[in-house]
Amino acid sequence: MSEAYVYDAIRTPRARVRRDGGTLAGVPAYDLLAGLLRELSARGVPAEAVDDVVMGVSTTVGEQAGDLARVAVMRAGWPDEVPAGVVSRMCCSGLDALAGGAAQVRSGMAEMVVVGGAESMSRVPMLSDKPAFALDADLGDATGFVTIGVSADLTAHRHGFSRTELDAFAVRSHTRAAEARWDCVVPVEVDGEVLLKADEGARPDTTLEGLAAMPTLFGDDPLWARVEARFPGTTRPPEGLHTVATAPQMCDGASAAVIGSLAAGELLGRAPLARVAAWAHTAVRSPGLDGTLEAARTVMQRAGIGVEDLAVAELNESFSVSPLLLQRDLGLPDDIVNAQGGAVALGHPLGASGGILLAHATELLRRNGGGWGLLVIPAALGVAMAVVIEGLPG
Repeated sequence: MSEAYVYDAIRTPRARVRRDGGTLAGVPAYDLLAGLLRELSARGVPAEAVDDVVMGVSTTVGEQAGDLARVAVMRAGWPDEVPAGVVSRMCCSGLDALAGGAAQVRSGMAEMVVVGGAESMSRVPMLSDKPAFALDADLGDATGFVTIGVSADLTAHRHGFSRTELDAFAVRSHTRAAEARWDCVVPVEVDGEVLLKADEGARPDTTLEGLAAMPTLFGDDPLWARVEARFPGTTRPPEGLHTVATAPQMCDGASAAVIGSLAAGELLGRAPLARVAAWAHTAVRSPGLDGTLEAARTVMQRAGIGVEDLAVAELNESFSVSPLLLQRDLGLPDDIVNAQGGAVALGHPLGASGGILLAHATELLRRNGGGWGLLVIPAALGVAMAVVIEGLPG
């Protein structure tokens, strides 16, 4: 079996969703993605040699419906002969696209695949696709669908996290994000005008005292009754746990990476940055967000590594509880977990987030001179996914 390598991994800046229209609200997701594809061409990736393009999209409705990846390929001016498609596994979509592309390369069915994802939450809001499990009460009961913040509060409550711990993690995320510097970020440009060069959202003046004064969001949600029916004996936290400050910001963004064989590297004339070592899909009883624990343990076992081998852990900040749970229960060192902040500070553009984690982990491992990286994302309905990559010395 061949190996799958990462030859490049880039992303757009993340722009906050605002009521009055955010910085990237005028740019459809397919154009965010097309800009990254053009950047890959400018970096020497021959589009005609790309065997497939696989992109993650979470909310597949409206202008994100159909085959957004193929639309982006054509908008980028790539050859008509480049195939493309989308995968949709909710928040795990971007990592699923990475796994799909890597599987093509490892199986010998492709030499070079471009993967990633895109989401414009300004233009296509979450749940605007009106999923049946959110609308039909019987189906909602059967699937355990709840507001995602209820899932976060449930997970925090069952695993013993306090409101103060969740708030403290948000302060940490903002502090690190405000100091972050990324080489993988590609400015968003439309008709010759640069709309955005850097991430929005980080607030370096965030304090624990300020966050403590914010109201919780999900303690009174009526769907707690559904949680109590699915987890007998579980009670809601009396005052709720997460606030708007400990939830991931809604934002717009895209990501793209080049995955290929050693032969692809020869064509590109460059050495690989990392190797895609293993991935794992897991699920727990919905609506828990703690399937990430089994995903992380499984993927590390498949890669043949332990926590002590990790140099980088990019854990999607799907509410503060998500990375906190992994860090505590796996025993991850604080300095390797989201070393430059994450989605609580900068946003979680759903289908793009897996590719963002890949871009970050690849860059941090390059700075480190190699080593192992862990990428993890939870999603609604109890699903989760994890990937391990091995950074290669340059």
